[in-house]
Amino acid sequence: MASVTDIAFEDLVEIAKKLPASKWSKLKAEVEKNVPLSAKAKDLESFLLKAPTFTKKQIETIAKTRKSINKSRAK
Repeated sequence: MASVTDIAFEDLVEIAKKLPASKWSKLKAEVEKNVPLSAKAKDLESFLLKAPTFTKKQIETIAKTRKSINKSRAK
């Protein structure tokens, strides 16, 4: 059996294209689950999860302002 380094990328692509749909789905799922998040992606995820959120009152103010702006544009 050939080692991983013996298979050219183009050959690997051709092999993958010949897989039946059920095996292609399994391969895709396996490849995607083993892809670790890069440090930047983890930092972004952490930032977004810790970021401040709007209060209900702020959201209502934004909605009223947006409505007012839309009315002024329609004139």
